[in-house]
Amino acid sequence: MAIIGNIIKGFIEARDSLSQERNPVEEQQAELKDLLTHAKNTQFGKHFDFESIMASDDIGKAFAKSIPYYDYNKISNEWWSKVVDGEPDVAWPGRPDFFALSSGTTGKESKRIPVTEDMLSSIKSAGIKQIYALSNFDMPAEFFEKEIMMLGSSTDLEERNGHKEGEISGISASNIPFWFKKFYKPGDEIAQIDDWDHRVLKIAKEAKNWDIGALSGIPSWMELMLKKVIEYNEVEHIHEIWPNLQVYTSGGVAFDPYEKSFNALLGHPIQIIDTYLASEGFLAFQDRPDTSAMRLITDNGVYFEFVPFNPEYVNQDGSLTDDAPSLTLDEVEEDQDYVLIISTVSGAWRYIIGDTIKFTDVKRAEIKITGRTKFFLNTVGSQLSVNKLNDAVKHLEDELDIKIPEYTLCAKRFDDGFYHTWYLGSDSKVDSNKTAEVLDTYLKGANKNYKVARSKALEGVKVHFVPQNIFAEWSGANKKKGGQVKMERVMGEEKFAEWEDFVSQKAK
Repeated sequence: MAIIGNIIKGFIEARDSLSQERNPVEEQQAELKDLLTHAKNTQFGKHFDFESIMASDDIGKAFAKSIPYYDYNKISNEWWSKVVDGEPDVAWPGRPDFFALSSGTTGKESKRIPVTEDMLSSIKSAGIKQIYALSNFDMPAEFFEKEIMMLGSSTDLEERNGHKEGEISGISASNIPFWFKKFYKPGDEIAQIDDWDHRVLKIAKEAKNWDIGALSGIPSWMELMLKKVIEYNEVEHIHEIWPNLQVYTSGGVAFDPYEKSFNALLGHPIQIIDTYLASEGFLAFQDRPDTSAMRLITDNGVYFEFVPFNPEYVNQDGSLTDDAPSLTLDEVEEDQDYVLIISTVSGAWRYIIGDTIKFTDVKRAEIKITGRTKFFLNTVGSQLSVNKLNDAVKHLEDELDIKIPEYTLCAKRFDDGFYHTWYLGSDSKVDSNKTAEVLDTYLKGANKNYKVARSKALEGVKVHFVPQNIFAEWSGANKKKGGQVKMERVMGEEKFAEWEDFVSQKAK
């Protein structure tokens, strides 16, 4: 009998039953006041006169009117560079002990995002909220005694000018509470290994000694780790190694493109729970089983705004125009794409995180990530966001009975006009011309803007299949394997030329 598991499960269920009904709109209003109050005496707070904003009749409107949008380059140049240099009280009280390094999906140059003590507390609090939400998933008592594999970046953080730097998953794992270490795998020693391939090999060697009940990490890297464990231990699927595996908490990107290939690694279905832990904070998690949407964490040190994802408001580099309108939580509508804007306890203010989302349930504040502002394919008016591209790839998987966990594309100019040129990561052998035809037909039926573009300057679709591991090698060559690194779904022509040269070199 799972005595400890029953105790933990009983505590979680009792705690959840005592929780009061939430009002996300009121929670957000309180969060904005709290953020402004705490930061009013910082350099940023004095520059934008937070005192006057708090004295206004409508704090949300005054806040939006007084402070411009900030992308990373703008806030780094004007404010965070001073934080990196060690100045105190710049955009948040004090000095942060950590900086999250994030190359994200673009560029080799790492971004440095402040991670304050208040943000670490926010992340821990969000993790606890997610644990409490497990009461909604009716997990058996035995589950709460199993180990959890957290596959993130290395916890061996780099010392720099009195602070530590690393990816947010590594920072979070290096600050887990002592009581959790009993459940945490791969454990401190392996987690500190910086080289991804070496770390995964160590995991594969130790895997049979662990009793893993849950996995947590970005889907692309999780898949590669599971494949290595399966291959090294010469088994058919991961449940032969970890028979008690019941939950996977995905994060960082939409899980849909990986669903088919991920499930192929399992012996039987498990519960997939989506989370939204970005370098800038823990923003949302799935808290009930009858949806794949995630609930925004509206009472945890982050204030959200939403800009309609319309082409006239988004610049080519993913930044927003100055006149782009922002909406608050009480103003949004369901099934509309929005650019997500956050203000946080790490001194991010009206920060364009780079993701687009849509609400599936406004009252519950439940969202889905629909794409990236930089991955909006609008060359010759086709207006395709990542969620529409994901839908098209899922259609290909169903129609052609193949698995395509990775892809990238570009609106590439040829002598006779533009073609959407796709590279599909799959180990299946399929006719490229047939795939292009299926893809083109689906997009014309699913998206009226694409259909119009096809009647004008968009000549058609070209498809190339490459092995799935090429995408991981590209990430390794351009950034770093593992952690928070995500594949760019849409590339500009210059970057795409580098990609095609990389693929051709690998094919030799």
